[in-house]
Amino acid sequence: MEEKKQLKAVFVNGSPRKKWNTFKMLESAMKGAQEAGAETELVNLYDVDFKGCKSCFACKIKNSKTNGVCALKDDLRPVLERCREADVIVLGSPVYYSYPTGELRSFMERLCFPVGTYMYDENGKHICVRDKVIPTAMIFTMNCPEDYMKQINYPVILEENTKVMADIFGYSETLYAFNTYQFNDYSHYDFNLFSEEDKRRYRDEHFATDLQNAYELGKRLVEKARE
Repeated sequence: MEEKKQLKAVFVNGSPRKKWNTFKMLESAMKGAQEAGAETELVNLYDVDFKGCKSCFACKIKNSKTNGVCALKDDLRPVLERCREADVIVLGSPVYYSYPTGELRSFMERLCFPVGTYMYDENGKHICVRDKVIPTAMIFTMNCPEDYMKQINYPVILEENTKVMADIFGYSETLYAFNTYQFNDYSHYDFNLFSEEDKRRYRDEHFATDLQNAYELGKRLVEKARE
């Protein structure tokens, strides 16, 4: 029987918090990927010294040698090189003012722009610098409840990021965690927009399901990468 190739999955935490909601969702997705046989890596972006795309266009020069990796040589470069070799990529972020964190957006600029091109084939398909489909996903955690996030058009805004990942890497999914619990002790903070008791109840009733969904996502992406 042919031995299965061990796939590599990279998980990127765009949250400044390393042990909270976004991290826990990514951690659970990693466990799912490991269950499916992948080697996993977690990158905390706030530990990496980098900036967004500098518009040098080195990746767009004719006969460019960048091979789908941003030409800037900084602390992010090794991470991008490992993403270039990965079989699965999952990005996670809390939602700040309707968008992923600035850190994650800067990362996406550096990750996606060198892989995408300004070229289309004869069938009108976007040409990308990759030799395989890389299943990807966006995990978003947020303080607002599901009904309100739909009311303020978060799916339209946030899933533009998923569309970019799907275009660049060939496949992407979105997973949400709503109405997340923000603090260990709410008594230290000013708020009257919501009830701590309601937030705690929602967490206790739903977050385990969110984590299970993340687990299944990680496992599913690795299985898809094997297809």
